[in-house]
Amino acid sequence: MTAVDHDLAIIGAGPAGLTAGLYAARSRINTLLIERLSPGGQILNTDWVDNYPGFPEGVAGFELVDKMRAQVERFDLPIISSEVIQIVPGEGFFTILLPDRDLTARAVIIATGSVPRKLGVPGEEEYIGKGVSYCGTCDGPFFKEQTVAAVGGGDTACEEAVYLTRFARKVYLIHRRDQLRAQKIYQEKILANDRVEVVWDSVVERIEGGDKGVSGVGLKNVKTGKSSSLPVDGVFVWVGLTPTTKFCCDLVELNAQDFIVTDPEMATSRPGVFAAGDCRAKLLRQISTAVGDGATAAFAAERYLENLTHG
Repeated sequence: MTAVDHDLAIIGAGPAGLTAGLYAARSRINTLLIERLSPGGQILNTDWVDNYPGFPEGVAGFELVDKMRAQVERFDLPIISSEVIQIVPGEGFFTILLPDRDLTARAVIIATGSVPRKLGVPGEEEYIGKGVSYCGTCDGPFFKEQTVAAVGGGDTACEEAVYLTRFARKVYLIHRRDQLRAQKIYQEKILANDRVEVVWDSVVERIEGGDKGVSGVGLKNVKTGKSSSLPVDGVFVWVGLTPTTKFCCDLVELNAQDFIVTDPEMATSRPGVFAAGDCRAKLLRQISTAVGDGATAAFAAERYLENLTHG
């Protein structure tokens, strides 16, 4: 069999990748974890996690990531900082192309997660970093005693809109429907907060501004068709996720939204390649489901490697 650098390569060090790494390292599989940025993924953009088992009072996103990373490091799992450009299949192994070198592995777990989806309206790209943001934890403090718009109606939008009230004097939550999609507990927090005003049945048509940054949003009521302008100092966007899967679009099957299609064992359409976490097509994207995906993917990869070795 061809000599390879590692038995298993895990791409992405969010909750799914870290959990897969933990299980693989404990099983003494020769594993490498590759992360483009800092370990943690989207949790690093989350101020407070209130629904992860084992923390009755909740836990700060950074603290939870720090504990996960420390647990992985206890088992001496090597983690390198690099971006995967492409994965090329070979006979019984895969070549992983990085900007400065190539690596080989017999099996791969893709756990690259996803990034916030953009609105795709005029002014959005122009004012990113100048009033347009996708991370309340990162940028909320810049809007102390100002007025901001939060766009979306799911868990993240509602949770982050409430978080923004720590800084902003007024938060307009703009939602295209006449009821929120978030869990009831988040809806209750939104409706009980006198600093949040929900703008129902409305979509953002444009983001307005000038040399100093964002000055407002152009809205359209989807029921009446009426257009209006809402003065705000910032716009926070939470309208869904785009998976980080472009680098593997020719390697495995993706669905219409570019999420990786897997079976219940996290196996993709390509033997030897598994997927876990938010990059995978599934019903629920939460830290707890990512952790479960990671554990399953590592166990499935171990079985695959055993069959590869022993036939």
